[in-house]
Amino acid sequence: MTPLDALLNDASAAGAPTCSAKACREAAVWVLAWNNPKLHTPERRKTWLACEEHREHLSQFLGVRGFLKDVVKLDEWEAPEGSQRP
Repeated sequence: MTPLDALLNDASAAGAPTCSAKACREAAVWVLAWNNPKLHTPERRKTWLACEEHREHLSQFLGVRGFLKDVVKLDEWEAPEGSQRP
């Protein structure tokens, strides 16, 4: 189970997945896939969830550091295997 799967399972038990921005409790709409190349192998993807309001801010935070790899709608990220998930 990936960390995102665990987060989504926990969120499902408590309601919808929420944004990863500090103190934000809005519903997550986006998955920001990232990795720190100093710590992670190139194929490794860590994930943050973002609401519409915080997607750009969180993307910029990761992008400035060179960590951001992809931004995908949550419903597309959760699509079953065999679909076009990154």
